[in-house]
Order: sequence, then structure tokens, then C-alpha cells
Amino acid sequence: MTRFQPLEGVRVLELGNYIAAPTAGRLLADFGADVIKVERPRTGDELRRWRLHRGDTSMLYRAVNRGKRSVVVDLRGDEGRGIVLDLIRRSDVLLENFRPGTLDRWGLSEEALEAANPELIVARVSAFGQTGPLSDRPGFAAVAEAYGGFRELVGEPGRPPSRTGFSIGDTIAGVYAAFGVVMSLFDRLRDRDRGSGAPVRPSLGDRTIDVALNEVMLSVTESLIPDWEAYGVRRERTGGRMEGIAPSNAYLCGDGRSIVVSGNGDSIFQRYMAAIGREDLAAAPELQSNEGRWAARESLDEAIGAWTAARTSREALRILDDAGVPSGPIYTAEDVCSDEQYAARDMVQRFDVHDGEGLLEDVGFPGIVPVFGGRSLPITHVGPDLGEHTGEVLRELGWDDAAVESYVGTHEEAPR
Repeated sequence: MTRFQPLEGVRVLELGNYIAAPTAGRLLADFGADVIKVERPRTGDELRRWRLHRGDTSMLYRAVNRGKRSVVVDLRGDEGRGIVLDLIRRSDVLLENFRPGTLDRWGLSEEALEAANPELIVARVSAFGQTGPLSDRPGFAAVAEAYGGFRELVGEPGRPPSRTGFSIGDTIAGVYAAFGVVMSLFDRLRDRDRGSGAPVRPSLGDRTIDVALNEVMLSVTESLIPDWEAYGVRRERTGGRMEGIAPSNAYLCGDGRSIVVSGNGDSIFQRYMAAIGREDLAAAPELQSNEGRWAARESLDEAIGAWTAARTSREALRILDDAGVPSGPIYTAEDVCSDEQYAARDMVQRFDVHDGEGLLEDVGFPGIVPVFGGRSLPITHVGPDLGEHTGEVLRELGWDDAAVESYVGTHEEAPR
């Protein structure tokens, strides 16, 4: 298929580390942007060693940084700052997720960025944003999830809050940052279309995309705040349930596997109860509305759990599917890799990957979302080796071969 590249011609300079800003860079690279990832000498992005099972580069790094070019630069020195400013002059977007004030200490203040490129779009991701009394505090997504009201709602009632199995705060922040970049690119294009009548652009500080991890997590809590402000209702942890919605939960089957069933719509509930042989519940007057079903959630889950316990997960899902009740298995990674639906849309794409110790063949990686044309766009390449594109990018900046070889040798970048 022809690769859909709406961001082709857009250059993004990524000064990010870990997951948040790099996720934004990944999304932009997925759709054609040239994303140049700046990494520190010798060690690179710390994500290279997160969840590391072997070698020196994790699959986590390879997944988050797909489609990018890696350049090694020491931002603490004059030479490194010069390279970054030269790249900024040739870039449309700067992504960063350092603690507020870090770039200023490295000589990359708003004034320096504006002077280098008055058209630059800057997206900053931080724990608490660039302003306010907490802005200078460090913090990973786990802390921001707690501040944002999200963590309090995850887990079983009566037990300490849990966290999800992946970096949800960082990932959602990356999505917001990428969305902000695309909005700013569109706004810039619209300004150009207006020609001489375009308004004066605000300062870089006023047009900076400011993504705070705690605000990102607050933004996904739906009616958490208005329910409290309007009615004094405090949301509580509900485990596999969703507050105020029933019956919707995970249920253990006789083969030891669990399934998820969402039977909370009024008409769906009727079919659901008929499918499990509980026409009495389907006919009960107090269960005809969601409010009544939520009040009876314990007894409903008990009835459903007894039905699933007497059947294998495959049999239970077949019966529910035949009845038109939304349900599904709880997939493991192995299940995802063998699933026909994911395969039909190219949502698992395979690459030979070197982890620093050996070549791993035919390793699956998640495809590109959203889909255009019925199937995932092809991933160009997984996250690059450290400094893999340093020489290439320096030559694009006008460096001659001797200077490039000297720089690469000094910073110990040797692509495989």
C-alpha cells in the first residue's frame, strides 16, 4: 500500500527522555515527520535499559522510538549546544520533557530558541506544567497519576490503589503533546494562508504547548470533579467494575481463564440474562434500569459468576456472542500475536532486531494507530541504535567527512 504521510516534510527535534515526549515523537514519525532524537553520549536515553532482558537496548526503547533517527550530542558543552541550535534552525518542532528550567541551564532558553527559529513550535511535557507553585518539582507519571485523581480509582475496594501495567500517564501525555503539535502546525499553515492580514504571532512562551502529566490524568477522569462538586459524591475503587454501571465485570470460568462481559445496556441486559438462564432477573422490575442494576451489582455478579464457573471460557463466549452480548477474552501477549483481527489489520508487524548481544528474528511490534485504508501503515524501522544517524545528520548540517569522523570517534558512536 502507498504510505500515508501527512507530516512528510515536517522536521521534529526530540530532546526527550523516557516515554512521554518520545511517545509524541513516535506518533509524529508514524505519519511521516522526520524525527531526530538527540541522546547523551555513551548511555543515550535511559529507556534503552528499562525492562532490559538482555544486551544493551530494550524492546521498550525499540518500540517507543520507532521511525526516528538517533544523534548523539552532549548538551552540556558549547559544541553540543551549537549543534542543537543549528538543528533548531532547520526544524519545525521541538519536543522536550525535562524538568522546567533544564534547557535554560543548557543555554537553550525561550529567547535563544526564538532567536534561532521564530517559527519554531515547542511542546514541553513535565510533571506539573511550566507554571504554578509545583512547576519546579520533579515527578514521574506514577506521581502525576496520584495527583490527577486517577490512581485513587484503580484497584480493588478496601485495598491500596494499584497502577496499570504500563506507563499510562506518560503515554497519554505523549498523545496530547502530539495533538498540540498538529494543531500548531495547522494554525501556522492557516496564518500563512491569511497572508499579509495575519495577526501578530504571540511570543514563544505564550504559544508553547505545555503538557502537565497530572493534568493529563485529571483530564481522563470523566465526571470525577463535577460529581463531587454537584452532589458530594466521592468515586471509589471498584475493581473490575465501572462506577455506576452494571453488570460489567470480569468473571472466572471453569477452565481457569477469565472473560470480560459488558451487559449494562437495557436491551443487552435482557438478552444477557436470557443467555445465562436467568429470565427471572431479566423480568425483575427493579432491574429494568441501570440505577437498579447498580444497586443489585453484588447479586448480579454472583449469578453471572456461577454461570461462567460452570463453563469453559470458549463455551461462555460462544453463548454470549450468539446472544449479542458484548464480551471477550482477556488477552495475553501470546493471544494478541495469534489473533486474526489484529493480523487482518497489520497490527503486529515483525522485524529482526539486535539487542546488543545478538540478533532476534521476526519480533512483533504494535502497529500504527489510527488506521487509514483498512490496515496499519507500515512501520519504517524500530528504535535506532545509539548514534546510528549522527554522521548522516551532521553531514546534512554541512559538516565535512573529516569533522564527522572526528566527532563520532570522540563520542564513541559506532553503528552496527
